[in-house]
Amino acid sequence: MSDATVNDHSTSGDFPLLSMRDVSIAFGTPKNPLPTVADVSFDIWPGETVAVVGESGSGKSTTAMSIMGLLPGGGRVTGGTITFDGRDITHLSERGFTEIRGSEVGLVPQDPMSNLNPVWSIGHHIKEALKANNVATGSAAHTRAVELMEEAGLTDAERRINQYPHQFSGGQRQRALIACGLAARPRLLIADEPTSALDVTVQQQILDHLQGLTRELGTAVLLITHDLGLAAERAQRIIVMSQGRIVETGPSLEILQDPRHPYTKKLVASAPSVAARRVDLKLEEPLKDAAPVAPSGPAGTSGTSGMAGTSGDSTPNLIEVSGLTKIYEVAGDRPWRKKQFTAAEDVSFFLRRGRTLALVGESGSGKSTVAQMVLGLLEPTRGTVTFDGTDVTGLDKAGELAFRRRVQPVFQNPYGSVDPMYSVFNTIAEPLKVHGVGSARDREKRVRELLDRVAMPSSMLSRYPGELSGGQRQRVAIARALALGPEALILDEAVSALDVLVQSQILALLNELQRDTGLTYLFITHDLAVVKQIADETLVMRNGRIVERGETDALFETPEQEYTRHLIDSIPGSSLPLYQG
Repeated sequence: MSDATVNDHSTSGDFPLLSMRDVSIAFGTPKNPLPTVADVSFDIWPGETVAVVGESGSGKSTTAMSIMGLLPGGGRVTGGTITFDGRDITHLSERGFTEIRGSEVGLVPQDPMSNLNPVWSIGHHIKEALKANNVATGSAAHTRAVELMEEAGLTDAERRINQYPHQFSGGQRQRALIACGLAARPRLLIADEPTSALDVTVQQQILDHLQGLTRELGTAVLLITHDLGLAAERAQRIIVMSQGRIVETGPSLEILQDPRHPYTKKLVASAPSVAARRVDLKLEEPLKDAAPVAPSGPAGTSGTSGMAGTSGDSTPNLIEVSGLTKIYEVAGDRPWRKKQFTAAEDVSFFLRRGRTLALVGESGSGKSTVAQMVLGLLEPTRGTVTFDGTDVTGLDKAGELAFRRRVQPVFQNPYGSVDPMYSVFNTIAEPLKVHGVGSARDREKRVRELLDRVAMPSSMLSRYPGELSGGQRQRVAIARALALGPEALILDEAVSALDVLVQSQILALLNELQRDTGLTYLFITHDLAVVKQIADETLVMRNGRIVERGETDALFETPEQEYTRHLIDSIPGSSLPLYQG
């Protein structure tokens, strides 16, 4: 196994389905090119699954998009060759690429909100994919679209086929993209972080389906992922990329059990372990100027709840949720008929000051709905949210502003939560300006410190979201949430878009902040391995209700509910040495 050689294949066939030889990619103008990918070489054989891993910005997605001629504006292949089924496709015309997209090479992109038209129903998206690839039209397309939705794990597909993207959870939207990608049964499926937004049980279902395609139809899969456990469990071979180059390649378990390159060793060491207990992670430098903002306004009145904590723990409760219920009216089988959908029902819990409570469950279980109600972004149908002794569900404008200063969100989707018209500097500085914190010079100093804390260089300050990877956008969003020094963070899938190295840094940062400033976290996630590293206690949600609660270590070791055990057992790679601590 070497840094740049291509491994011998282990599948049948006289030649590889896809072959990349010394491929280099650059952005910018021909006179002033910005090299991004250099001398990439690998093969994918019929029926084989190959995973490309590496941190955000390593060139994984750029390499994959060059195969379909989908490089962003200014991007082009500057060297080498890309061969598909014996045909050189390196510099195909747009018409040539259109002929192979979907029917020969399918794509499951990473971000569902940027890739689903909000005014098209989910069914319309899938039918368009079927029509564009001459698979089916009319009633046959409708029938096939329902089947594809069910294959991708979307239940009650016949009823939901006419619903729109905003009526689906993040994970459900990702499943719709998977249905579109599989519509024409392509020979090669490029799956760019296909399960990053999915809970572990749906991950397992989707990945089992992809394996079924590989086995039954001879479909090859190029899997782009930052999840090493997923790569080890699902791919025959792993390609490790760093700074636009392949640094190591070989059989999956060999790469992960005996990594040779220092970068690969670093990736493996940073992978979350379901066997590990929470540790007090250290940052390389002490935290500076990160004390919480002093409480003020109506939401700042002190108060200690009478609600009991865990036995023997007298830490006061910062957040108390009682009987939260959210009921939506949704379209029925006719536009004029409405049905009620209960997203969350009678949810009650408390979160002690300075502690971390994880809220886990499958996609659509109601986790994000609860988070939005706690933040005051969604009005509950019933129930109350109390912050530091004050009911925050009916605050006036002054009280709401004070509350927002003390509680900050980090949302799931970095593509939708960061304004594309704001530079990195303006994005992070915005809450400081809104709340009138510091002079312009003070704000600039604070922004630079925050950017450093989330492992981004100061050279990024003038860049815009369109110039950043998904992981980099999420780091900017986290820096923005920390700007005001809040007392509590509501983190909704805050690390799901991050590679393991940055994920490890962010988790270390969150633990350090909590230790030094007493920050309180409500951590919503589908990644149970991450829960082990960050959470003191864990709540398990299912169908809008809390079904189990306990100290994190005890809950993982002896879950009371079969559903909880199923979630734990479904973690990708949980049986591999990589995840055994």
